[in-house]
Amino acid sequence: MKTPREILLARHRAAGPRLDDIRHAVVEDLNRRETGEPGIPVDLVSWFLGSPKILWRELIFPCRRIWTGLAAVWILIFIFNFSQRDRADLAARKAPPPSPEAIQAWRQQQRLLAELIGPNETRAAQPPKSLTPRPSSERRFEAMAA
Repeated sequence: MKTPREILLARHRAAGPRLDDIRHAVVEDLNRRETGEPGIPVDLVSWFLGSPKILWRELIFPCRRIWTGLAAVWILIFIFNFSQRDRADLAARKAPPPSPEAIQAWRQQQRLLAELIGPNETRAAQPPKSLTPRPSSERRFEAMAA
């Protein structure tokens, strides 16, 4: 008795030569394309010309809603920043110069602050503590003493 595999192989045995002809035609076509391959400069130019299309197709187009949202947010940030900058410039131009009384009061506050803080002296840095290992009983004692 024949197995199902033998029955299927017997039915499709006639298709073998036709499949071989198709395989040979495809391999010959690929060999022709491979031998007529363009040089490096042409390949480099075609890569540069094709990269915007690839970039659009793989990076921007699938996420176009996200990119549109990000663009809208950046436009709003730019508009907000531009509107805030103009008002600050106008306020600085319209502000009158400080009066002599205000300048005198500011200097007096500076003097009082300098008297309260004291002279600006640099203090000598304490020598670093030694990092030699000590018994844990000494460490507890130092922590309690400090």
